[in-house]
Amino acid sequence: MADKDRITCHVLDTSVGRPAKGIRVRLEGPGTSSSHGNVLKTFESLTNDDGRITVWLPYSSETASGEVPVYTLEDVLGAIRGPSRWTLRFDTASYFGEDKTFFPEATVVFRVEEGQHYHVPLLLSPYSYTTYRGS
Repeated sequence: MADKDRITCHVLDTSVGRPAKGIRVRLEGPGTSSSHGNVLKTFESLTNDDGRITVWLPYSSETASGEVPVYTLEDVLGAIRGPSRWTLRFDTASYFGEDKTFFPEATVVFRVEEGQHYHVPLLLSPYSYTTYRGS
């Protein structure tokens, strides 16, 4: 197993000039087809002390029946042929405080090509954010 997933992110809090530790981030992308159409696969993690997420865990909602998902991001990416669309959702309200940020969530939608690695940095402050494709 690699030491990091093929989709990673990094959050820098530009209002204080340091990494943003402890931000909950959700990664959503297409899953495999089923008889009910495409199934959305969701992963979640928290940024570490350096503001980075290098490994994603499958997301299980509060209303799930107790079953723990056992797929990995590599499983999902390996099953997708051609380009796919993914979404990162950064919970900025929990980080700054609900009443201390204009954007309670920063959402970044991006395109993934087969076999590529994607690093998505987020430069964040209470009233703005920007992103780019990193390396």
